[in-house]
Amino acid sequence: MIDISRFNLRRLTADMPLLPFHCADKDLNEFLVQDAKNYLNDMMAVTYVFIDPDKQQIAAYFSLLNDKVAYDPQSKSIWNRINRHIHNSKRRRSYPSVKVGRLAVGEEYMNSGLGSRILEYIKLWYADENRAGCRFLTVDAYRDATKFYEKNGFEYFTTLDVLDSTRLMYFDLKDIKDQLQKEQ
Repeated sequence: MIDISRFNLRRLTADMPLLPFHCADKDLNEFLVQDAKNYLNDMMAVTYVFIDPDKQQIAAYFSLLNDKVAYDPQSKSIWNRINRHIHNSKRRRSYPSVKVGRLAVGEEYMNSGLGSRILEYIKLWYADENRAGCRFLTVDAYRDATKFYEKNGFEYFTTLDVLDSTRLMYFDLKDIKDQLQKEQ
């Protein structure tokens, strides 16, 4: 698996020149070039880029935005499974989360494990430095990316979107938090 520390992580800013980036998905390429800075300026999402310093190009990027995991009466069994991991006195109709709005790995870095390393990084970032109360990571995974998210511990939130172009998936950050506390 690729060593993520060899890349420079930078938060995208409005005046940052974009280095070259190309992945296999046209929508993900266009988001970085056409939309990421607009989302930042409109305070809708923040994008982070992993820069390969040797090649002076973006190896990967991800965007994060606030979200919530909310009760859906049509998916009671899944909601019950989520609630089993939350103390009775703390159970709500919704829980705070952060959405991975976009995650893209450049073609040159595909199948290197970089995407999984980025998800590990995000999980640890929020589980260990949870500054604003965030229990879950969510993603609207493209149909062809669902296996990748499954492999990285994400679960489906509903079965109602099984035929849709994207599937709502979640990861419980408490699992990482508990693991970190055991290691200390």
